[in-house]
Amino acid sequence: MLRILNDVSLSALVAGFVAVLIGFASSVAIVFQAAQAAGADSNTIVSWIMALGFGMGATCFFLSLWYRSPVITAWSTPGAALLATSLGTISYAEAIGVFVFAGILTLLTGVSGLFDKVMRLVPLPLACAMLAGVLFKFGLSIFDSMMSDVFLVGIMLITYLVSKRLVPRYAVLFVLVSGVAFVLAKSDAQLMSTIPFALGSLVWVWPEWNIGALIGIGIPLYIVTMTSQNIPGVAVMRSSGYQTPVSPLISWTGFTSIILAPLGGFAFNLAAITAAICSGDECHKDPKRRYIAGLSAGVFYGLAGLAGTSVVALFSIFPATMIAALAGIALLGTIGMNLKNAMADDSNREAALVTFLVTVSGVSFGGIASAFWGILFGVICLLISNIRLK
Repeated sequence: MLRILNDVSLSALVAGFVAVLIGFASSVAIVFQAAQAAGADSNTIVSWIMALGFGMGATCFFLSLWYRSPVITAWSTPGAALLATSLGTISYAEAIGVFVFAGILTLLTGVSGLFDKVMRLVPLPLACAMLAGVLFKFGLSIFDSMMSDVFLVGIMLITYLVSKRLVPRYAVLFVLVSGVAFVLAKSDAQLMSTIPFALGSLVWVWPEWNIGALIGIGIPLYIVTMTSQNIPGVAVMRSSGYQTPVSPLISWTGFTSIILAPLGGFAFNLAAITAAICSGDECHKDPKRRYIAGLSAGVFYGLAGLAGTSVVALFSIFPATMIAALAGIALLGTIGMNLKNAMADDSNREAALVTFLVTVSGVSFGGIASAFWGILFGVICLLISNIRLK
C-alpha cells in the first residue's frame, strides 16, 4: 500500500480518467444498439453498462496491480457493432449463450498459450507500424473535428501545445479542463440538473444454447475481438516496453466474459486506444509508475458501472467533437513514437510501411479487421525480402 501511495501521480490519475471518459463516451451508443438488438429492455441495458463497468474495473485494477504495468481492458467495440447487426433473429437467453461461448474460446486461447506464441513471432517494428495505423485515424480526428467546431478544438489544441512546452506531464489534464470549461460555458446553466443520479440494478439471465448462433455469431465475435482488440492491445504494451505475459491477460478477460455474460458483459479484451493513453510519457516519465493509470482506470470504470445510467447521461453532455479531439491529442505522442520505431530500421522499413498502410486502409476480408491483415501482409513482405537469392 505504501509503495502505491509513493507511486501515485496526478498525471497517471488523469490518464486513467481520460481513458475511461473516452472509452465510454466514444462507443457506449454502439453497446446500446447491441443490447437493443438482443431484445434488452431499459433495465437490462443498465445491467449491461453496470456489468461492463465492473468487469473492466476489476480487470484493470487487479491486473495492473499484479503485473505493475498499465493493463487496460475494454469492452469489444467491434464486437458490439457485430452484435448490433446479428442478434435480431435469436432470443435474449440465446444471445447470452453466444457471449458465454465467445468467452470460453477466449479463455482457451489464453490458457493454451497460443496467442502469446503467435505474438512473439511478430517483429517489434511491425507491431509499432500496426499500432500507428490503428491510432492514425484518431490523430486525423483532431482536424476533422476542427472543421465542425473550430473554436472548441482550436482552444484544446492551443492548450496542448502551450502546456506541452511548460508542463508536459499535465498537458492532457489542461486539455481536458479547457474542453470541459468551454462546453459548460456554451451550454445551458441548468444542463447538469437534467442528469438522473440513481444506481442501477443487475439483471441475471441464464444462457440458452443455439448451435447455429454459437457458430454464426459466437465465433465471429471471438475473431473480431482477437484481431481488432487484443492484437493491437498487445502491440501497445510491447511498443511501450512492457513485457507483461499475454496469455494470463487473455485468460482473465475470457474468464471475466464468462462470469459476467449473464448480466450483459458480452466481451472483454485488452484495450488499444485507451491503453496507449496510459502507457506513454504523458502518463508518467517513469514506466514503472504508469501502472497507477491502470489502477485509476479500474476505479473510474467501477464507479461508472455503479452509477449506470447517470454516467451515460453525464457523458452525453460532451459533444462528439470534444471526445474525438481529446482522444487524438492524447495519442499524438504515441502515434509519433510508434512511427519512429517502425521506420527506424532500414531492413524492416518497407515491411513496416506495408503493415501501416494496410492497417490504415481499413480493409476487411472475411470479417477480420485490418489490424490482423496489416501484420500478416507485413510479415509476408519481411519474409520475401529476407530470401537470399543465389
